[in-house]
Amino acid sequence: MPPLNTSHPSPVTFLLLGIPGLEHLHVWIGIPFCSLYIVAVVGNVTILAVVRAERSLHEPMFLFLCMLSVTDLVLSTSTLPRMLCLFWLGAHDIAFDACLAQMFFIHSFTAMESGFFLAMAIDRYVAICYPLRHTTILTHAHITIIGIIVVIRGIAFFSPHPILLKQLPYCRTRIIAHTYCEFMAVVKLACMDTGGTKHYSLSMATIIGSCDALLIAVSYAFILRSVFHLPTREASFKALGTCGSHVCVILVFYSTAGFSIFTHRFGKNVPAHIHIFIANMYLLLPPFLNPIVYGVRTKKIREHVLRILIDKVA
Repeated sequence: MPPLNTSHPSPVTFLLLGIPGLEHLHVWIGIPFCSLYIVAVVGNVTILAVVRAERSLHEPMFLFLCMLSVTDLVLSTSTLPRMLCLFWLGAHDIAFDACLAQMFFIHSFTAMESGFFLAMAIDRYVAICYPLRHTTILTHAHITIIGIIVVIRGIAFFSPHPILLKQLPYCRTRIIAHTYCEFMAVVKLACMDTGGTKHYSLSMATIIGSCDALLIAVSYAFILRSVFHLPTREASFKALGTCGSHVCVILVFYSTAGFSIFTHRFGKNVPAHIHIFIANMYLLLPPFLNPIVYGVRTKKIREHVLRILIDKVA
């Protein structure tokens, strides 16, 4: 569909292009994306249900995991169903206000995801380095405060995004070269200088992401130092395996999110289809991997899930 010019400050709809250059593969790309989404929903809902039902799991690690699961559900649900409509039904139109709402959920809940990764890393640090003080340091009151701070931070830093875009005039094209309403993809459609707006968005994303990632790295550095001082080699290998899987999930999240953020600023020569495909990964892979790595690989949750399944079969 050709670009449609408009002089109205706020267009009625935008047109999501999808993955440029791969439009003929949209139907096939939608199949693995849908599979990832189904596993993510089932896995995260299962974790929430199990932790809610089992009072013995009301520990800091599992409470933070529940917060992460809720974040994953909102993050994936705000993008995947609409993306699949684009891939399978050719539904390119998205209302302007719906686009702004989707953008707010994506960016604010991505910041919350980063914050809960940091909270879980701090929990593991306290549990391994100060095991006798774990429950006294991370009380339910402190866990609640941490969760509220993470949520408020995500909302506060990214609420200006839709407000800023709402005020811009759009007199170029309505076509967004992306699979969802991403801030930088939308702001490029404005017909005025948006340098300050772009710098604000990139600065917020960079500051939050880099600070969280640095603190997570420091936490795991102290964790690894403590792990190597464990009395038995078996205990060390077990702790390393757990920490290693956690670090892999965190690296997937920050590497794909960082690639997407910095490609807007420095990656002018990166092909659009590669940029957009990887930009989808930090919305798809963590919600898919988190229930597996933090849930299935956690003995307590695995035992409770198996017991529930056995009871239902019996």
